[in-house]
Amino acid sequence: MTHAYQEVIRMEEERMDDQEAFLEQLYGVIVARFSEETESSYVARLHDKGIDAILKKVGEEATETILAAKGGDDQAVIHETADLWFHTLVMLAQRGITPEAVVNELRRRFGVSGVVEKASRRKG
Repeated sequence: MTHAYQEVIRMEEERMDDQEAFLEQLYGVIVARFSEETESSYVARLHDKGIDAILKKVGEEATETILAAKGGDDQAVIHETADLWFHTLVMLAQRGITPEAVVNELRRRFGVSGVVEKASRRKG
């Protein structure tokens, strides 16, 4: 492996660590907002309404993301995907599941054929 290739890999790993750190930071803010007053925090209101309201919002954002992707406007796709990810983080926080757990699952699947991975779920 060349030095240049090793440097590219190192830089990519740092970038990924930064992205994971940001997701963890955002998740921490979401969890903190759960204890704020509902009058001043959208996340506190969602939390107060419970998992069904959060899941409804995740579903709405997923639909909006799909529609944006079909529409062909990349900025709309980015915007709606951000909304979907945010509300998914709210759902995870409501369930007490960290982004790290999801990232670990993605890492476990990385490099594994989708066909093989799906077949392993049926067995386990």
